[in-house]
Amino acid sequence: MTEPTHVLVVISPHVGGRDVGGALAAQLGDRAEVTVVESATEDPRALARAQVITTALAPITAEAVAAAPQLRLVQCASHGFDYVDLPAAERAGVTVANIGSSGAENQNVAEQTFALMLALAKRLVPAHTALVDADWALPRLQRSITELCGKTLGIIGLGRIGQEVARRAAAFDMSVLYTGPRPQPQAEARYAARRVPLEELLTTSDYVSVHAPLNEHTRGLLDAERLALLKPTAHLINTARGAIVDQDALADALEAGRLAGAGLDVFDPEPPTTALRLLRAPNVVLSPHVGGVTRETLVRIALAALENVRAYLDGKPPRDVVSRTR
Repeated sequence: MTEPTHVLVVISPHVGGRDVGGALAAQLGDRAEVTVVESATEDPRALARAQVITTALAPITAEAVAAAPQLRLVQCASHGFDYVDLPAAERAGVTVANIGSSGAENQNVAEQTFALMLALAKRLVPAHTALVDADWALPRLQRSITELCGKTLGIIGLGRIGQEVARRAAAFDMSVLYTGPRPQPQAEARYAARRVPLEELLTTSDYVSVHAPLNEHTRGLLDAERLALLKPTAHLINTARGAIVDQDALADALEAGRLAGAGLDVFDPEPPTTALRLLRAPNVVLSPHVGGVTRETLVRIALAALENVRAYLDGKPPRDVVSRTR
């Protein structure tokens, strides 16, 4: 009798990982031996036996890959996969997959993007704070409250999530620009989106929303030089990955009044330290990486990751492979 496949489910204590990990363990219990931990190195014996690691936003480092000689698949229970050491996985012949084509997170990330955008346009945070402090701030705030209608939204990365954002922008009667490695003719026709170089997008847009993956090309993409291209009346929204934006440069721009505001759901590192200047910068709306986390989303994430792990157990190739070993 052959030994069951050992699946190591590594959960993040920060972003709903326990719900995903518990659901995966419950569903795979009849197909594999499952161990649930909060870090890949928490149980060295389980790591050494693991053939599959399913990770919910918990880092899989080069050291973890080296300590798992039987490892064949790392399944990310998320759209992003930057928390997995891809070069180490590739050297070890380990396949890495995400849940990109499932669309599990698309709806909520797009909704979170617009929640941040609307909060900035309508000055919801200062309005709420003023009322709580018994300050009827209408005369002061009404001069800075704006509409989204008629504004230009620049989307950095018009993938599946970016297209969901473009769809909502069209409903708000916004003009849509985008930049990315490939043209998206269907999205252009559907949402009247226009592909432009990054520099033109930054200088033209009233709102810039980041939806690119974090990789060697996008890390630090919005540095001080590029942030300086934004109009003083523009707002930056980031629901992708914190390291795509130079956080100190963004704080500089906000503190100097060179940028009207920023809405951030992601940080580098996460959770951010109290030293992060953006926590105290003016005209910011912040949320703790909840763009992909709802009751509905967690179910869809778990099911999408489960489908890929089951494919592996059945000897089939997984979907959404992101490592270069494919």
